[in-house]
Amino acid sequence: MHTSQSPFVEALRSSRVWDTELPAFEPADAPAEPLPLFHAWFVAAVEAKAVEPHTMALATVDADGRPDARIVMLHDADERGWHFASHAGSAKGRQLAGRPEAALTFYWPVQGRQVRIRGRVSTGTPEEAYADLHARTPGALASALVGHQSEVLESTAALAEASAAAWDRALREPEADAPSWTLYVVEPAEVEFFQGDERRRHVRLRYRRAANGDWERELLWP
Repeated sequence: MHTSQSPFVEALRSSRVWDTELPAFEPADAPAEPLPLFHAWFVAAVEAKAVEPHTMALATVDADGRPDARIVMLHDADERGWHFASHAGSAKGRQLAGRPEAALTFYWPVQGRQVRIRGRVSTGTPEEAYADLHARTPGALASALVGHQSEVLESTAALAEASAAAWDRALREPEADAPSWTLYVVEPAEVEFFQGDERRRHVRLRYRRAANGDWERELLWP
């Protein structure tokens, strides 16, 4: 007996993957270190009009060894590593304090590209956290001033009241500080670049940090 599919299943089955021309990637031409390639791919994603290319999935582990993940914003990527920021008392902040390791994933479907990073996490100085916070918009400062991230919220009215007060302060005191705001840096031990292919001959190039600090490169089966 034939039964119709649910709207969810129909939507799932009808969703296409990479219905656009994908760029080529020749791993033999890749640089010796991953950072320049990441910079080049990020710029290419912006030029290809990728939606919010600076968003990334951040995965951490809690005290019971259970994985956790959420979307955060990239604040920088330099010789130290990949930067993001949050409140030290948030769920991710507490998890990183207990186990300072993380994984990041960028996905730019417009080009069929992923970048995956794994490594230890260090924290910046209070001065760096302050500079990071004030390099952003008044809305970002207001959000940080609200605080209480990941705590139980008693009502949306309480959030609206706290947010209004935080916006007022952010506009009156643009130099205000949020002491729990923390800059985090993922220091990469592995960085993998994935280039999708319409015929599923995906190219995966992984950089791994050797014991002497140099980068080793290897191809992976898709």
